Amino acid sequence: MDPSPKGMEEGKTPLDFYEEPKALQGEVEGIDTGETHRGLSSRHIQFLALGGCIGTGLFVGSGSTLSTVGPAPLLMGYIVMSSVVYFVMNMLGEMTTYLPVRGVSVPYLIHRFTEPSLGFAVGYNYWYSFSMLIASEVTAAGLVIEYWQIDVSVGVWIAIILLVILLLNIVAVSWYGEAEFWFASLKIIAIIGLIILGVVLFFGGGPNHDRLGFRYWQNPGAFKEPYLVSNVSTGRFLAFWTALIKSGFSFIFSPELITTAAGEAVAPRRNIPKATNRFIYRLFAFYVLGSLVIGVTVAYNDKNLLQGVASGSSGAGASPFVIGIQNAGISGLNHVINAAILISAWSSGNSWVYAGSRTLYSLACQGQAPQIFTRCSKNGVPYAAVLVTWSIGLLAFLNLSSSGSDVFYWFTNITTVGGFISWVLVGIAYLRFRRALDCHGMLESRPFKTPFQPYGTYYALVVVSLLAITNGYTIFFPGSFTASGFLVSYIVFVIFFALYFGHKIWYRTPWMVPAADVDIFSGKEEIDRMCELDVEKQPRNWLERVWWWIA
Repeated sequence: MDPSPKGMEEGKTPLDFYEEPKALQGEVEGIDTGETHRGLSSRHIQFLALGGCIGTGLFVGSGSTLSTVGPAPLLMGYIVMSSVVYFVMNMLGEMTTYLPVRGVSVPYLIHRFTEPSLGFAVGYNYWYSFSMLIASEVTAAGLVIEYWQIDVSVGVWIAIILLVILLLNIVAVSWYGEAEFWFASLKIIAIIGLIILGVVLFFGGGPNHDRLGFRYWQNPGAFKEPYLVSNVSTGRFLAFWTALIKSGFSFIFSPELITTAAGEAVAPRRNIPKATNRFIYRLFAFYVLGSLVIGVTVAYNDKNLLQGVASGSSGAGASPFVIGIQNAGISGLNHVINAAILISAWSSGNSWVYAGSRTLYSLACQGQAPQIFTRCSKNGVPYAAVLVTWSIGLLAFLNLSSSGSDVFYWFTNITTVGGFISWVLVGIAYLRFRRALDCHGMLESRPFKTPFQPYGTYYALVVVSLLAITNGYTIFFPGSFTASGFLVSYIVFVIFFALYFGHKIWYRTPWMVPAADVDIFSGKEEIDRMCELDVEKQPRNWLERVWWWIA
């Protein structure tokens, strides 16, 4: 509920700002809001998060990082970022499992456990970022199709991809969940296959029987040197830091997808912890092993890699996986990998429409967006939020002109630092969540507990804060500064604080609500009752046991 622009009335406490919004209960006066439906199973939720994360950042973007800094920083960057994502995922898993109400989202949790203005600012930061990522992935998918040299304008492919994504998101959430399950399954099969192939090439099992080993780590080397400075040790650290920043784009916003889906999940208190625990080790394996395979099969100075990166290609021609396959003398597989990259981009765009529309729906439920976005179809789809979020993806058509693509480049690149800011606020919200539970003697009774907390949160807060601040550090080296580079790296801070202080000044909201006054009870009783009725069926044979592990 948004406070009055006149501020708090006499006698009100900060807790009044956390009264459960009527829109969240489907009771907005004058509007038949309906409500979302719980149509996502455990397998849908798990693969939703993996599907959104395994996109062109891993298949193609890793090639740019490899050519910039070398294989060792690439591997180290993915290892450290995976550890950060582990704790971000655990934070969200705990908070979401405690309160998986309809309309839940990361901005909703931040709003509820910190203060309204932070929830407002981060909510629109999320919605904007999700919407821009739709355009980014759809554009990548269109360019991937061009790899096959079909004499059709890329605009036609962009239109077809956008229409299919809209269809999957507008009909019913179960349609979206089922499509994402199969999209993500194909991507996972592809990355597992590439990792196995990398191991085979490592030991010389390719057609040319050339045993690669760690050859490219020795010549041309594990680090691309010199990097930015002449001092070797400093240059290597900066190379690692650059790789860590760049790896953020591959991971950013993926943990949030599980929280976004929680309000439409079947048996959330059972399925959210399961998805959280399984998500991180699968993600860690895919990215860490994938980056290791890249580093041992392709040299950072490979001419094909450099040409692909220089041309800005988003298709198989710029993928280090494909380049490694071609170098090994394997013919035809490049087309299979190109198809996998296409599915990855399409699937990620599909996920971002879902995440963006549910974020907008959640904002409207809290009174922080027009109430029309709380409208749901009879199938439980917030169709107004879906249509508006999807329409931002039409910016993908900017790439049909050279000047438009420059503008589009700006918007898509600032989403990474927006994600870092959001993760910082997730950490703050989680610490407040723990403090509020502790004030009521409920900390040890929370339904889902994760290891190394709260120390893992402190670690993630420090690393992510430094990444956000130093995101554009390379522009401050002599001869590197440009106005456009500075804006791309730091304008998101201006946007975020403008939203935050604008909301706080206009509505005169309180500063951080005292932990004892944080609302940890609204909606909890309903969730408790629902979960009491949830009885998990036990597998009767090995086939059901395997399916239970997947689903």
